[in-house]
Amino acid sequence: MGRQFIVVGAIALSIIITGSGFAQGPPQNPRFRGGGRRNHEFRGGRERFFQLSPEERQAFQRNAERWLRMNPEQQKLLREREQQRRQQMKMEVDAALRQSGLRLDQNARDRFEARYLQERRRIERDLRQEVESKRQQQLPQLNERLKSEFQSRQGSLSASVSPPTSPKK
Repeated sequence: MGRQFIVVGAIALSIIITGSGFAQGPPQNPRFRGGGRRNHEFRGGRERFFQLSPEERQAFQRNAERWLRMNPEQQKLLREREQQRRQQMKMEVDAALRQSGLRLDQNARDRFEARYLQERRRIERDLRQEVESKRQQQLPQLNERLKSEFQSRQGSLSASVSPPTSPKK
C-alpha cells in the first residue's frame, strides 16, 4: 500500500501541477485543440486517467485527496521518496540493459526502458495479488489457531482466578 500510495501520489502531483479538471469528466468538445506543451501533457494525463478502471480511479482520487491534505513537509518527503524510487528504477533498467549485452541507440533504449518498466509493473502487480491471495487463504487458519490458543488460556485463567471458598465449620 505504501509504495502504491507514493506512485499514485506522484501522479496526482503531476496532474495537480498541470491543472486537473477531472471532476468534469472526459472532454465534451471532441474538437478541443489546446496549444502548447502544458495542454498536451494535460490531455495525456487526462486520457490516462480515463483509461483506468473504476477501482483504480477511486484509488487515484483518494490518494489525490490525501495529497491535498498533506502539509508541505509531508509533500516534500513524498516527492523525495518518489525521486529515489525513480532513480532506483533507472539504475535497475541500466543494469538490465548492461546484463543483456545489447548496444542500443537512444530511441531503442527508451523503448527498452518503457517495456522493462511496463513488465516490471505487471510482475509486481501479479506478485501483490498472489501474496494477497495466499494471505486470504491463511487468515482463517490463523484466526482458528489464535481462537483455540486464547480459549484454552482463558479457561485456565478463569479456573485459577476463581473466588476462594470459605472454610467449613
